[in-house]
Amino acid sequence: MESLILVAKQEGVATITLNRPEAANALSVQMLGELQAAIDELRWDQAIRSVIVTGAGEKAFCAGADLKERAGMNPQQVRQTVALIRDTIHALQALPKPVIAAVNGVAFGGGTELALACDIRIASSAARFALTETSLGIIPGAGGTQRLPRLIGPGRAKELIFSARRVEAEEALQIGLVEYVVPVDALMERAQELAGRIAQNAPIALTQAKFAIDQGLETSLANGLAIEQKAYEVTIPTRDREEGLLAFREKRAPRYTGE
Repeated sequence: MESLILVAKQEGVATITLNRPEAANALSVQMLGELQAAIDELRWDQAIRSVIVTGAGEKAFCAGADLKERAGMNPQQVRQTVALIRDTIHALQALPKPVIAAVNGVAFGGGTELALACDIRIASSAARFALTETSLGIIPGAGGTQRLPRLIGPGRAKELIFSARRVEAEEALQIGLVEYVVPVDALMERAQELAGRIAQNAPIALTQAKFAIDQGLETSLANGLAIEQKAYEVTIPTRDREEGLLAFREKRAPRYTGE
């Protein structure tokens, strides 16, 4: 059976490709299982310092849940599949490495939720986003109602979720849904450039910075500052911190080992 998730690794960067272009990279049960396995592998791979998620083909990043597959399910199977999507997307967000979504085409429903779970979103000019669930008699079930308001504000998020309206790449940039919009043929180059720049930095520091930001956003400023302090303290006894200071004094690029 053909792999529905492709993982390529190069110079500290892993690229996860959703590989169902004939089905708009929709999240089938098989694909979700393979994606979970890939995320779990990368979690423990110390050589990987940043991750890119993208879709195969030129039309779709991810069209969300596989509705053709779901049409043959009973209500219990639907609940189980939605839980699988939710758990997989949550696992992606919890990956202790910076994750970049390289959105190469349509990202509808669970596709938008997948992008929302990434740390940074780069969209091609052909990308489109939408949480379309209310038009199908359901609601976003893999974090869309929670992550989107935190990213773009509750009013704008409610408008998009209630209306199921589709958002073009430039509007996505204007409202803060994505960080960059680039030409179609420059998408992966831009994502790899950013991922490579991130991968040059100290991996323990990257993990702790991501932890401090994500956890701090969920609490008060005072608690967030305390979280930051604890995260900083984790970096103090590391060899990487010493290497960073030494490289600065010697005016050379640091050689971080994640220790």
